[in-house]
Amino acid sequence: MSSQAPTALHILEHVFGYTAFRGEQQAIVEHVAAGGDALVLMPTGGGKSLCFQVPALMREGTAVVVSPLIALMQDQVSALVEAGVKAAFLNSSLDTESARAVERALYDGSLDLLYVAPERLMTPRFLDQLDHLRDTHRLALFAIDEAHCVSQWGHDFRPEYLQLSILPERYPSIPRIALTATADRQTREEIANRLRLNDARRFVSSFDRPNIRYTIVDKDDPRRQLLGFIRDEYPTEAGIVYCLSRRKVEETAAWLQEHGLKALPYHAGLPQEVRAEHQTRFLREDGLIMVATIAFGMGIDKPDVRFVAHLDLPRSIEGYYQETGRAGRDGQTAQAWMAWGAQDVVQQRRMIDESEGSEEFKRLARNRLDVLVGLVEATTCRRQHLLAYFGEAAEPCGNCDNCLHPPQTWDATEAARKALSCVYRTGQRYGAGHLIDVLRGDATEKVSERGHDSISTFGIGSDLDEKRWRTVFRQLVARELLSVDHERYNALMLTDLARPLLRGESSFLLRLAPEKARNRSRRSTARTDIPGGIPTTLFDRLRAWRAALAKERNIPAYVIFHDATLREIAIARPGSLAELGHMPGIGDRKLEAYGEAILELVRDAA
Repeated sequence: MSSQAPTALHILEHVFGYTAFRGEQQAIVEHVAAGGDALVLMPTGGGKSLCFQVPALMREGTAVVVSPLIALMQDQVSALVEAGVKAAFLNSSLDTESARAVERALYDGSLDLLYVAPERLMTPRFLDQLDHLRDTHRLALFAIDEAHCVSQWGHDFRPEYLQLSILPERYPSIPRIALTATADRQTREEIANRLRLNDARRFVSSFDRPNIRYTIVDKDDPRRQLLGFIRDEYPTEAGIVYCLSRRKVEETAAWLQEHGLKALPYHAGLPQEVRAEHQTRFLREDGLIMVATIAFGMGIDKPDVRFVAHLDLPRSIEGYYQETGRAGRDGQTAQAWMAWGAQDVVQQRRMIDESEGSEEFKRLARNRLDVLVGLVEATTCRRQHLLAYFGEAAEPCGNCDNCLHPPQTWDATEAARKALSCVYRTGQRYGAGHLIDVLRGDATEKVSERGHDSISTFGIGSDLDEKRWRTVFRQLVARELLSVDHERYNALMLTDLARPLLRGESSFLLRLAPEKARNRSRRSTARTDIPGGIPTTLFDRLRAWRAALAKERNIPAYVIFHDATLREIAIARPGSLAELGHMPGIGDRKLEAYGEAILELVRDAA
């Protein structure tokens, strides 16, 4: 190696243990290392961190990384320290003495990377320290992680991110890289405008996460559907279950616990110390399920989350993509599973209507919700619908429920007209249950009392069972041909969108519920699913060794090695340090620290 600054590939291999960049990583690294600004959109698990960590080590001085979640900084820094990088974090979790030690290291220029929360960065004290680094030519770059926090349209909006626009004014010669895993065109422009990155080079990677299987089911006792999904697919694996309300989070977590699963609740209403404890347990224990509101998840680095489940409809496709993207960060197969019903759509629309946002905000929120409803109602490839939202064309994926089990459709036009007529004939004052009784000709006491057994729509729908009628009403509400009057016990009312269907000018196609497929040849993902018929005993031993080491050092197991690295070792069974050094994820520092112990485990398993 010459006396020149290390190259990107040299750092990638010797520090991080990889021999080649993926996708646009190398172009991003070289652009930022040369002093250019960048706006990077890359899916979760795509390797965003390397896009600023490698140029940070190529450039002179300290790179400052702005991260919104102080609880996760420690793990991110621990992973860098494991790789031999001089990294630290500065946030409110440190005592005064520890914070001063970090500040001294920063002042002395002995840090490669420093992680800070945006609130800390904007303090006069910290800005003075940055001024010192700039004046002594020891400020390498600024990395703004989770850059979508600057967008006021997203649920992760952080007002303190808006202040980061000061950076190009105060430090115009220092390169900046803003990164996010999800942003539609509107959010991209907002990030660029608010962070003053309009002239930055944009790198937009494919939003496809081919290792994630998308499955969406109609709600039918959703808790039991969830339990069946977890028991069938991932009985011992880590996962996240999202619910809309705090109450539902706690009830669902307790219910899963009662049925023998390790589950913890997480929402903003829990005491801070409880949230911190549950998050730490999730990151550091194997096979834990976090039941949470959207307050949990941003920046979650845990690579082996095997599933993300939704028991309620998310607020938008962008939110759905971001939340499901927390599964399968290690590149192994994972699933995004969701149970939904028309009541979810009604609830979301009501929340939008009652929000304090402007009319423009509400209009855009409704539009985004409509696009999401289109995804859940789709009868064609889910991935195509999802990627189309981000402006990306794709072929059918072969790895979503619609591709694997193409849904049957039926022409429900006549049934929908009957339903709409019944709503009208009964005075637009009743809910679906009563209307179904009328349509099916069930002369219940209430139907008779109200004289609805003598109207023209009584009994005209006796050919369909109650479940099918509920599907028709649910879809009429979801597609806004019917609205719900919450003030009158969820009475259904016609909307203007119903007119074309009633006049015979449009049709109404519905998907039939798929048959339940029970004949799986094997689980879609298995923790010990190593290709090539390799025995799993070595992999298990490696994981047990890693778990004991992580517990002893009080850090997450994946900070030491990812499962993917241990799989490669179990397959290759290296016999020397030189061979082990060629395994992905093993840089020089980790080879020196753990090489002999790993080789001993390999020899013992021979």
